[in-house]
Amino acid sequence: MLHKTRTALAAILAVGALTTTACSGGSGSAETESGIPIVNDGALTVCSNVPFEPFEFVGEDGEYTGFDMDLSREIAAGMGLELEVQNASFDGLQSGTVLAANQCDVIAAAMTITPEREANLAFSDPYYDSLQSLLVPADSPAKSLEDMSGKRIGIQQGTTGETYARDNAPSDTEVIAYQTDADLFQALQAGNIDGVFQDLPVNLKHADDKNFSLAGTYSTGESYGLAAKKDGSEKLITEINAQLAEMHSNGKYQEIYDKYFTE
Repeated sequence: MLHKTRTALAAILAVGALTTTACSGGSGSAETESGIPIVNDGALTVCSNVPFEPFEFVGEDGEYTGFDMDLSREIAAGMGLELEVQNASFDGLQSGTVLAANQCDVIAAAMTITPEREANLAFSDPYYDSLQSLLVPADSPAKSLEDMSGKRIGIQQGTTGETYARDNAPSDTEVIAYQTDADLFQALQAGNIDGVFQDLPVNLKHADDKNFSLAGTYSTGESYGLAAKKDGSEKLITEINAQLAEMHSNGKYQEIYDKYFTE
């Protein structure tokens, strides 16, 4: 289905060096005690796309936090490493360019496992299943994507939500791409778009603002995975999967899940 499309030229706000190093790549010559190659000595370096609350955002203490960040921190600790985080564009993540540049070891960014991405990335076992959703102003009559005929829908560029919206919105819907979720929500607040099509947990956080409400949810069979380089990351992915399994076994995964999704 064809749609009117354009990309919003929104600047990506640089997040300060919190628990991160600069965006230059590491040497890539360090190793864990078990011989797993890592880009920075003594640290598991994770690339993410912030903010994408509740998965990754900057907390009140100025540190990166969120479901993905807490899981990554536990994985790093289980490997005897500290956690370092670098913020990057989502396109840079899903293409694997941040990994090729030795900017990080792992991508933790609420990234859906898809065949297209598996061509460039090695994924961990799935760690989260998600729905898509439509967020609109509270006074909007829209109750579904079908009601957005002639309207403007904002999506985050490069995401599975973008693909679904372009394939399923009415043909006269204008689908507008933004670089970050923060840009998306600001555009909705400013009235520049009529709705946001985004992962359900993220839109649920936005719906805490009573000026906005969910107009519908959509099951797309999506599961998130952590990602590493396509080639040469077998040991790292095996270790990540082992750490995820341990967190499920000892209750730590459920503890982190409850912190962000049920409290």
